[in-house]
Amino acid sequence: RVPPLPSLLERLSIRGSDGTFLLRGPPSCQESSAFQKDERQGRYIAFSSDGSLFGWCNGSHVIKVSTGDLVKSFDLPKTTALEFSPLNRVLATWQQYTSKKSQDNPQGEANLQLWDLQTGACIKAFYQKKVMGWCPSWADDESVTVRNVNNELHFFENNNFETIANKLHLQKVSEFALSPGSQPSKVAVYVPGSKGAPSFVRLYQYPNFGGPTSALANKSFFKADKVAMLWNKKATAVLVTASTEVDKTGASYYGEQTLHYVATNGESAVVQLPKNGPIYDVSWNPNSSEFCVVYGFMPAKATVFNHKCESVFDFGTGPRNAAFYSPQGHILVLAGFGNLRGQMEVWDVKKYKQVSKPQAEDTTHFSWCADGEHIVTSTCSPRLRVSNGYKIWHYTGTVLYKHETPSNKELWEVLWQPFPTGAFPEKPVKYQASPSELGSTEAKPAQAYRPPALRNKPQTASSKLHEEEPPQNMKPGAAGEKQVSKAALKNQKKREAKKAAKQENKPDEAPPPVADSAPASHVTSSCGDPETDKKIKNLKKVKWLGYVYNQIRSACIHGYSEKNFLKGNKHCLLLRLGIDHRVKWTYFYKTF
Repeated sequence: RVPPLPSLLERLSIRGSDGTFLLRGPPSCQESSAFQKDERQGRYIAFSSDGSLFGWCNGSHVIKVSTGDLVKSFDLPKTTALEFSPLNRVLATWQQYTSKKSQDNPQGEANLQLWDLQTGACIKAFYQKKVMGWCPSWADDESVTVRNVNNELHFFENNNFETIANKLHLQKVSEFALSPGSQPSKVAVYVPGSKGAPSFVRLYQYPNFGGPTSALANKSFFKADKVAMLWNKKATAVLVTASTEVDKTGASYYGEQTLHYVATNGESAVVQLPKNGPIYDVSWNPNSSEFCVVYGFMPAKATVFNHKCESVFDFGTGPRNAAFYSPQGHILVLAGFGNLRGQMEVWDVKKYKQVSKPQAEDTTHFSWCADGEHIVTSTCSPRLRVSNGYKIWHYTGTVLYKHETPSNKELWEVLWQPFPTGAFPEKPVKYQASPSELGSTEAKPAQAYRPPALRNKPQTASSKLHEEEPPQNMKPGAAGEKQVSKAALKNQKKREAKKAAKQENKPDEAPPPVADSAPASHVTSSCGDPETDKKIKNLKKVKWLGYVYNQIRSACIHGYSEKNFLKGNKHCLLLRLGIDHRVKWTYFYKTF
């Protein structure tokens, strides 16, 4: 149920060395009075999927965000992570696995625990050694829950964790992704290749796992040490980013990546990226019909593709390595964080028009607010232990709130409160900067160093370090040109290639002068022997023997010896190509 719009107040949870607290979002940007700040250092913070509950690890407490009332408190001092189920019925907690054994627990203490938020009782406890993928995956209606146990997927129904409802067993299943949305649930599984066999990703619909034809789609590929699978919001397709640890060609220090598209209707394709280099980020538009890819050696390209893997819009090149769609899908932010300067490009997705270009230096975290109007950027420890702090922006480039953490303190995490889908409707995109006392931080155009001798001269292409590519609309007819069919486009490319080849071969059209060539009257087109004519015809078909053919033919007719011929033709094509001239001479001499 979506609450009335006036009661929606975005909150921001802050976790650092000075404690955990909630901040009311813009325009007030003040500490929330409904939540009393916890001065102790917390290990983890999490909101429920609808944003109504907030939990933090400091003995594991859960409160109602709107009122600050305590829902449940658990005595779990070692807990380092927690997550809510989609309908807020179950709280999952995880702590570091220890192999301390006892008579009651010969395997050690179960470190993954599922708690009933209504009663506070422990529903089930599992052994989960690795923190990677520790939390079970729930369907949105909590009808199905999935865990990966020893390369096998265990399915539970209706939060009944005492009995396993279904199993999916494949050879060494290492990764899986449960689809979002309503029933029927789908699951994507990844099996790494071994002994020369390719890796593959398969899509299944729960609970149809039996038989070789039960898979909805299958995509196999090589060059994959690990994958990242991303469902779209409507659960109709998955994007699979396959990567290797080492690039055997030596082109990249970070390995090699490929992007695959797999749909539930059985279609699959490799997304063709025009520029070589790593794939930095892949992001689905919330409308599930488009996705954006940031790829290529710096300066990187960013391109939007449709569900047919056809490019829709190319943003050109720039210093970027991440893409973030707004929750409503009407705005796209391309950013360059990490070892880049923090430049952000804000684009109107419908018009493909740039809105603003702010800069947030030393940013380690970026996230959209649920209203699709505001964003937060933060510099957190341990990624960067200096200049910690966070800023709240309007997407037009205006800084609305800024907080700098004292030098003797650290900021660890910043997290927006989520809201149900549809809580904030899409608003028209603004191009004029919102008013603010802090102003905006538009990125100043950086100029490359130029030696003193070139500073008073016009800039040429040779003086640029990289050739910049401007944005361009890839839709047919977008720039006013006539829409061309695929066959006509193919024929046009053939004509252009033929014309280019003719231009390249033009200087070489004139053959070199033939020494001691006989008059035309002495040259006979046929010698009368069909076998000899056949051999001559076959030799004529070989283009690179044309010149040699004329040379030796003329020499044989005039009775030149092999010695005299080679003496007068030191640069004979036969010798240059490494062909046995004795065999060829004997063959020609017998022929003529």
